[in-house]
Amino acid sequence: MVVGAGIFKTSPMVAQALPEAGQLYLAWALGGLLSFVGALCFAELAASFPDAGGDYHFLRRAYGHRLGFLFAWSRFAVIHTGSMALLGFVFGDYLGQVVDLSPWLGAHASALLAAGLIVALTGLNLLGVRVGLGTQLGLMTVVIAGLLLLGLGAGARHLAGLPPATQGTATAMPDWGMAMVFVFLAYGGWSDAATLSAEMRDDKRGIVRALLLGLGLVMTLYLLANWAYVRVLGLPGLARSEAPAAELMRLAFGRGAELLMVGVVTLTALSVMNAILIAGPRTTYAAARDIAAEWRLARWNARRGTPSAAVFATSAVALALVALGDVTRGGFATMVDYLSPVYWGFLTLSGAALIVLRRREPEQPRPFRVPLYPWLPLLFSACSAYLLWASLVYVKAGAVVGLAVLAAGAVPLWWFSPARSA
Repeated sequence: MVVGAGIFKTSPMVAQALPEAGQLYLAWALGGLLSFVGALCFAELAASFPDAGGDYHFLRRAYGHRLGFLFAWSRFAVIHTGSMALLGFVFGDYLGQVVDLSPWLGAHASALLAAGLIVALTGLNLLGVRVGLGTQLGLMTVVIAGLLLLGLGAGARHLAGLPPATQGTATAMPDWGMAMVFVFLAYGGWSDAATLSAEMRDDKRGIVRALLLGLGLVMTLYLLANWAYVRVLGLPGLARSEAPAAELMRLAFGRGAELLMVGVVTLTALSVMNAILIAGPRTTYAAARDIAAEWRLARWNARRGTPSAAVFATSAVALALVALGDVTRGGFATMVDYLSPVYWGFLTLSGAALIVLRRREPEQPRPFRVPLYPWLPLLFSACSAYLLWASLVYVKAGAVVGLAVLAAGAVPLWWFSPARSA
């Protein structure tokens, strides 16, 4: 889920914020290392408290019912659904570079393609989790092959002695806050592996291996991709590029390779959206189950192995957000603005939840423990808080909309909360 369209879309925005290639590499390395620290925290939480709700379950145990339900609402109305809409726009924008659909679909082509993809993936996932996961593995293989092709293209140019397409620096002054918002957007998604913690074959160390080995691979691929961008396009060229992966392949191998890479990027968007439809509805299902077992959203389809009603609801909200992005004409940028502050606010609380639960439930078996406790959890929470601040400074109006939607869910969740009825 992490290896997604972010690496194909956000690298130019990071290059716009940082004036030197060394700073660009450092930003992506820091993003990987800090995500690795976060993964250590989530590995302990998920191994100690396995549940289909993932970090919803951890937050609920640490801070109580109301905050747990507010987080579930944020996943449902802001984070997961906003990510699906964001990736839908990536799919539509890149596909539009290959096939000009504007004569038939007009200015709404990207939004309509995004909506069509969401509907198709919803049907696929309703067939059952085995179909969804099998599809995810196949798509992931294509995505990783595409990233390796970028390195191959850069290596070919290097061996031929060809210089980067542009020279110099991308910007005068570094803006680390803006850069890291986009770096972590590309790394985002690793925490959703915790929603599968209760379904691991190895219930003690399966989630640990999934998080740590997965993120190690992701960081390696991301550093390779950014080296390839800079080696072929140059830092100023990367900062100006709308589709750096496709442009790199055109310079290295020609028009055919450019079209191939556009296909890879559209499949990448499809891959991550599919992963969200596997993980996201499980949080919604778990929250609804805890509020009222008779709710339709609390129903689990045992035959298909999916929370079918939650899948339908997630898709409906994602379609509404695609409509919002189309109306504002912002598309991808609108969705980044919409989800970033809420995402980082709850990750800050999740890091601190590890410390809270260590103190509150010391007798709970912990197959895996975070090293250097409590310093690593504190480091992760502090970094998440900084990114919350940076996203609020950067996104401005979009942050207001996302926070307003979060607040809109707080009032009804207060009344439905088991804590109030108790």
